[in-house]
Amino acid sequence: MTSMDSREASSALSDINDIARRVRQSTIYNIASLMLIMWGALVFAGHIVAHFFPRSALLIWLAVTVLGSAGWFAISASTRARTGVRSFDARFFAAFLLFLGFGYLWTLGLGHFTPRQLDTFWPLYFMLVYTIAGLWIGPAFVAIGLGITALTLVGYFFVGDWFHLWMAFVNGGGLMLGGLWMRRS
Repeated sequence: MTSMDSREASSALSDINDIARRVRQSTIYNIASLMLIMWGALVFAGHIVAHFFPRSALLIWLAVTVLGSAGWFAISASTRARTGVRSFDARFFAAFLLFLGFGYLWTLGLGHFTPRQLDTFWPLYFMLVYTIAGLWIGPAFVAIGLGITALTLVGYFFVGDWFHLWMAFVNGGGLMLGGLWMRRS
């Protein structure tokens, strides 16, 4: 039997902490990738349908939000059953509801946005959260948030009548691509 001095023990503990940090980040990225792919597909469909039925946009986006929230709950429940990792927290869900409430307060009450401005506000609003979360969770979130934000602004200023189709690929496609990228991280 060999003994370990304090320097070796400290190094071993540091290695264990590094592995635990990587496993935690990998678990977060795995759950987030599933969520991004799901939300991306819903957002993609929402933009396509809103392009062809602009008068129904409010109902379309309400349906996307409800379906996405249900999917989020299902993915969280499945993840917990499979891995034992709790990814659905009532506080996080409350924060999500407050976030949505604040956005709806501005878009339906205080702000007087045109439909195009609304279609720009929501992706920018969500990407702000992804970018801020990335400061703690990892650089993939920052890259996704900043990339979609930049492309949304390009579309707002330069795409014209094809904005919804542009956003289907930029926002929906960007979320799905980000989810697939996170699976590799």
